[in-house]
Amino acid sequence: QQRFGFKVEAVALDSGYLTSPICKGLQSRNIFAVIAHRRFHPTQGLFPKWKFTHDAERNLYVCPAEHELQYKTTNREGYRQYASDPQHCKRCPLLNECTRSRNHRKVVTRHVWEDSKEWVRGNRLSRSGKYLYRKRKETIERSFADAKELHGFRYCRLRGLQNVREQALMTAAVQNMKKMAIHLDRLENKG
Repeated sequence: QQRFGFKVEAVALDSGYLTSPICKGLQSRNIFAVIAHRRFHPTQGLFPKWKFTHDAERNLYVCPAEHELQYKTTNREGYRQYASDPQHCKRCPLLNECTRSRNHRKVVTRHVWEDSKEWVRGNRLSRSGKYLYRKRKETIERSFADAKELHGFRYCRLRGLQNVREQALMTAAVQNMKKMAIHLDRLENKG
């Protein structure tokens, strides 16, 4: 960005990049981000996290039975923990669908940058987000195909993690240089 003056306006990424720090970084740089949905498989028979409503104003979660899960602490990884009152949960008719904990306490976690993740999810569902993600197939997935066909990435030349990593990074560097040269040529021909 600094050296060539490229202005990154938007990115489309696969689900491996759907993490709170990445979402926060993109939002703070004012880059429109679209990241594929990651399918989580909650414990069979228990409510998934989305069944619990987050109340940002009061800093708590509300369970499907309308009980409040109060904020307790934030761990070192940046996750806020919200816990239910075991006295309420003991008598709750939905207890078996909510938790299997022995002390009858449900704990829900929320990352401190979860709002950025929700912003990215909203982008994915927008009209421009859907268009951008469709373009990803034509551009990014094409890079993987070119790496295989044009840069010998179908097979690794050497053995060992370090050698394979080096080949992958060199291939990516070459592809990025080609993309930059094409982009700079287009900018020069416009002006």
